[in-house]
Amino acid sequence: MPRESLKSKRERGIEVCRRMQEMYPDVKSALHFDSPFTLVICVLLSAQTTDAAVNKVTPELFRRWPDPESMAAANVSEVEEVIHPLGFFHTKARHCVECAQVIVSDFGGEVPGTMEELVTLPGVGRKTANIVLNKAFGVVDGIAVDTHVYRIASRLKLVSAPTPAQAEPQLLKVLPRELWGPVNEQWIHFGREVCTSQRPKCDTCRLVDICPSAFKANGKPNARKPRRTGADKRKDR
Repeated sequence: MPRESLKSKRERGIEVCRRMQEMYPDVKSALHFDSPFTLVICVLLSAQTTDAAVNKVTPELFRRWPDPESMAAANVSEVEEVIHPLGFFHTKARHCVECAQVIVSDFGGEVPGTMEELVTLPGVGRKTANIVLNKAFGVVDGIAVDTHVYRIASRLKLVSAPTPAQAEPQLLKVLPRELWGPVNEQWIHFGREVCTSQRPKCDTCRLVDICPSAFKANGKPNARKPRRTGADKRKDR
């Protein structure tokens, strides 16, 4: 089978974004934050858990440590107690405190506003940095490729990378820069509601006609095509 051209992928990607915009025109982050700092912490905590779970622990977390200065002086074990319901709470608590310490020591207590600076913060990679830049500073410097974005981009054959991190540069080549901004939030919602991990709802999906993986995600049938009746078969004779 011939390799698909970048032009063909780009056309499909643009159409995907157009339809996503129709489906989710005003989608916003489900995380509750009120500053660049609280956003950084929320995104750090959201790894391997749900936004709803993060929102349950952050009111108490930010009541006790609302800014970089107070978080930098926090005892890691006390932070662990607050975020204990979340997965990987030992590592996350350490990253929260260390991240705040670096913000105070290297950036004067202000969350930096560039990709190069953000990724120097403990626990912050490109995905987190992309989210912070986009939502806190209105800067679009890439696409935050999480598991939902990665799954959808892979099923749509827009990327062929083995990991989400490796998928981002491929996706950036396929999608025009002016379409990058809403991709993360729109595709997350789509991934939760329609293009789910185990049994995607291909039979009701608005992308089914342009999706190369429709009805065969994960290599197995995941939705049934309408069964043909005896009358339908007689029409073909």
